[in-house]
Amino acid sequence: MLHTPRTVSDVMTHTVIAVGREAPFKEIVALMEQWKISALPVLAGEGRVIGVVSEADLLPKEAFRDSDPTRLDQLKRLADLAKAGGVSAGEVMSTPAVTVHPDTTLPQAARVMAQRHVKRLPVTDVHGLLQGVVSRGDLLKVFLRSDGELAEEVNRTVVALLFPAGTVTVRVEEGVVTLGGTIRDRSLVPVAARLTRAVEGVVDVRVDLAGNGSRPHRGAAPTC
Repeated sequence: MLHTPRTVSDVMTHTVIAVGREAPFKEIVALMEQWKISALPVLAGEGRVIGVVSEADLLPKEAFRDSDPTRLDQLKRLADLAKAGGVSAGEVMSTPAVTVHPDTTLPQAARVMAQRHVKRLPVTDVHGLLQGVVSRGDLLKVFLRSDGELAEEVNRTVVALLFPAGTVTVRVEEGVVTLGGTIRDRSLVPVAARLTRAVEGVVDVRVDLAGNGSRPHRGAAPTC
């Protein structure tokens, strides 16, 4: 049986520091310093996420401190200039907020972070209500899985699925999986590599598989 992909709900932080639209600028800075976080969800009503205020949203106040607002290069940055004059969360936040749902897979959440250049994502339900926060560090927790745990899952969800018992071995060192042995059907090599790479916590895959009567295929797994 194939493993169930881990989702944001498995790794997210449920206790979230958030602010309301009227939260003062200095309070936001103090909360970030106190809790050692780089962004805060901004909430309205019963907990609906309406935006996020991050360090990047706060920095324009310092960046424009000694600038001449009539200069052309400053006028080209009107959004930042507006934030430089903000005094509350509602005036400096980025909106709409980039969010994910609890059932978002970890690779999907990682892609959103990379594409939107953010370090933390509010996690919301279907109504937009805050459920938690997931950070880059949370997504990296899968790489803390032990080599033994990874070997067990690769054997169970990949090797047992594709190959006869005893024909393929699995070795894992520092998260790098090596598949070794002799197989009859060489077309299964890229399939095995792809499935192994999909196991959460695997750092890389190496293939050392030979077909009957052929030389082993060695090296990094093909990209599929």
